[in-house]
Amino acid sequence: MPEPNETTVLRTLNRGLQILEAIAAGESSATAKTLSRQLGIKIGTCYHLLRTLKAGEYVVRLPDGRYDVGPKAASLSRHLQRRSGPAVELVMVLTRLHHRSQETSYMTGWYHDRLFLQHFLPGPNTVLIPNLDVGCTGFMHARASCKAVLAFLPEETVTAMFDGAEPAALTCRTLTDWDSFMMDLAKVRSRGYATDLEEFTENVCCVAAPFFDRVGAPVGSFTVSVPKPRFQQHGAWLATEVREAASRATSLIRNGQIALTYPDLEPRPARRSSHKIAS
Repeated sequence: MPEPNETTVLRTLNRGLQILEAIAAGESSATAKTLSRQLGIKIGTCYHLLRTLKAGEYVVRLPDGRYDVGPKAASLSRHLQRRSGPAVELVMVLTRLHHRSQETSYMTGWYHDRLFLQHFLPGPNTVLIPNLDVGCTGFMHARASCKAVLAFLPEETVTAMFDGAEPAALTCRTLTDWDSFMMDLAKVRSRGYATDLEEFTENVCCVAAPFFDRVGAPVGSFTVSVPKPRFQQHGAWLATEVREAASRATSLIRNGQIALTYPDLEPRPARRSSHKIAS
């Protein structure tokens, strides 16, 4: 069955999901008026959608008029975490990395043939990075966590994953030229870790290392995110720490303590007509 196109998208459902997402991100601060302004939805429509979500127990209305996530939405979240969340052993490796680095630490892995951010632990001096939360799948060309994995995939698979979209220059340092990007991935393979030097967010740098399954295919990565000045001071040490964490995870998988495998990605013929890459 073909994928639905834009003409088949139900705007009402889409708006309802936008409201639900905004409420989840708002940490009990969302009201109908703020949601209307934030999402550009007419206040009457916003109230109607909120009533519908409330009737289905996807949101709850608090006594002061604010909205929060309801039990049905929380149940969906638990089911998703159970199916797509990281193994406990990997969370322990991430926790160790977090404690040693004292910086915000991330873990990325596969879900339905897509790389996504599975878990993170904020550091004492948390760096706030917009558009980066559990479930994030985009902007792979600008994120160290993704580049660490992409570097060890077949080139035709990487090409197919970036096929068919416009490049996104998130900062002045973002690589949007295909040849430059592939050269960067070659450096990752050579040294065993990837960096994001203000490519995703200004004044923030990241370093990531991949971990592998029993046949040597990349199944995820560990990442540490720090402000630029701290990276300039401790970048080499942080690279050692993420590589050590990745090595631990690889050993756990290869010893049979964690059942993780590389997904069955089927590279398709690329339609890329220019030396650009996409988010």
